[in-house]
Amino acid sequence: MTDPRPAGRRRMKLAARCRVATEAPAFGLVVFCVILLNAALMGVETYSGLAAEYQRLLRTAEQCCLALFTLEMLLRIGAFTDRPKAFFRDPWNLFDLAVVASAFVPFVRENTTLLRLLRLARVLRTARFLPHLRILLIAVGRSLPGTASFLFVGGLVLYVYAMVGWVCFAESDPGHYGSVGRAMLTLFLLTTLDGLTDAVRAGLQISRLSIVYYASYALLASFVLVNVLIGVVLNSLDEAREIEDAADRDRKQPGPPPAPPGPDTDVRDRIATARRALDEIEASLPAQDGRPPRRLEPSHSGS
Repeated sequence: MTDPRPAGRRRMKLAARCRVATEAPAFGLVVFCVILLNAALMGVETYSGLAAEYQRLLRTAEQCCLALFTLEMLLRIGAFTDRPKAFFRDPWNLFDLAVVASAFVPFVRENTTLLRLLRLARVLRTARFLPHLRILLIAVGRSLPGTASFLFVGGLVLYVYAMVGWVCFAESDPGHYGSVGRAMLTLFLLTTLDGLTDAVRAGLQISRLSIVYYASYALLASFVLVNVLIGVVLNSLDEAREIEDAADRDRKQPGPPPAPPGPDTDVRDRIATARRALDEIEASLPAQDGRPPRRLEPSHSGS
């Protein structure tokens, strides 16, 4: 029967070697530079003259970048051979694997537009090597539910004010309030307070009460709702910082426990324990035939 321990030891040795390579500062610096090189190559390809003149060189450089990304991903996967499930629990590992592996899918390789979009996604991988950028991206993802609620409330406020504006200014200013759609577009542009002065002047020519309409809208849309959005983002930023700190603590924990002792060591320990027990029992027996009890002598576990 094959002993599974040698295979486990080989996986642990492979994981340890790959982990040393991936955690080295030089490794992260090289990958970061390759990502920037890939982004620069994409920028050069937008110039038709340079792309036509150096087409072969650009293609070779792209293949080299892909080969380096593939080698990087193999090393990262190798670092988790002793605990494969941990690799898939990290969202950044899944993102990197999807971006690199998609370049080898036949349908993607034949679609130029999709391939360029995936190459552009490689630029986002710089977040792995920039902790502050990684925290910002996590914060953006965490703020999406709150942002959706903010958009719903903002859309509701915009619709209510657009209907009021249509009722009050549709006949006098049909270019801006002729329909609810035009009114919503006008108010959306006023959210940035750009053109608010001209809108107030035009409204005062219609009615002096228009100042209440525009002032209340500017106060609610440009100050209250914007501050609510800032609060949602800041709260998500704090959560993202806590998540990143917890991930750093998990990464700094020691590796898996050492392998259990082999079968030979276990058997020798049991034999030594049994010998000591027999010696103690024999020494405690009473003397027979006038002979003194046998003196306890130290046993040699190695014999």
